[in-house]
Amino acid sequence: MAAVQLAPVNPPLGVFPAYYAPNQTTLVMKEKVWSLSGDAFHIVDEHGREVVQCRGQTFSLSDRKEFADASGKPLFSLRNKLLSIHKSFYGETADGTQLFAVKGKFSIGTSKMIATFTNASDQAPIELLVKGDWLDRSATITMGNVVVAQISRSYFNMREIFGGQQTYYVICAPGVDLALMAAICVCLDEKENEKK
Repeated sequence: MAAVQLAPVNPPLGVFPAYYAPNQTTLVMKEKVWSLSGDAFHIVDEHGREVVQCRGQTFSLSDRKEFADASGKPLFSLRNKLLSIHKSFYGETADGTQLFAVKGKFSIGTSKMIATFTNASDQAPIELLVKGDWLDRSATITMGNVVVAQISRSYFNMREIFGGQQTYYVICAPGVDLALMAAICVCLDEKENEKK
């Protein structure tokens, strides 16, 4: 993985102020191989510190995934939006308040999604473009012309060969919400799994 320097984002960008990255941070997201519910991820920073937890729900109609802080306290649920033309997701609180949406878009040869939310730091409506090329094993998350995060997948390793699980590296700019970037990466993984 090449060394990339991303410019700080100001005002901070995201839904969860407690998760704004103070410095450029790389999330290492490993899909858990033997998870009964499927699509559970171990999410740590480049120093091995757990950032958030992501657990899939075994018998969920909307492929719900529960995100929690490092101590296990629930943050939000990520749900698959049923009856949508393109694979789409939304994040919601325990009381059903929608925090963000990630919608798949038609694109030939690439993966393309749009993430929308109200920015917690200034209440501005935000739209992020997620565009990836899985042949190159990478994706970029941009706000306008500003790159706020880059996603890459590890090349074949034994986990992928025998378990079908992926490892993602998400480089996040300073000031970007790490929990939100992890959720967007999970959405991209789900969208790509649909093609298999």
